[in-house]
Amino acid sequence: MNTFNQLLRGALFLVLALFGVTMAFIFMVSTAIAVAVLYVVARIKGRPFGVKAYWDARNRTESRKNNFKNKDVVDIEMRELP
Repeated sequence: MNTFNQLLRGALFLVLALFGVTMAFIFMVSTAIAVAVLYVVARIKGRPFGVKAYWDARNRTESRKNNFKNKDVVDIEMRELP
């Protein structure tokens, strides 16, 4: 009976491991497809595709939004506790 339980556990572990590997493979393929689509769209629009271009674009938009950079903002609420 112990050998049967060991075989059953081993088979269950093998099935779960194969299921996990299959899910990881599907995730990798879908990520590759998404990156390929982003690359093609960037090429069609004439923009560079890469981390440096993305970072530069993000920094340009963030520098326009510096609402509180040169202002002193103070908002304090005080209460006395009994």
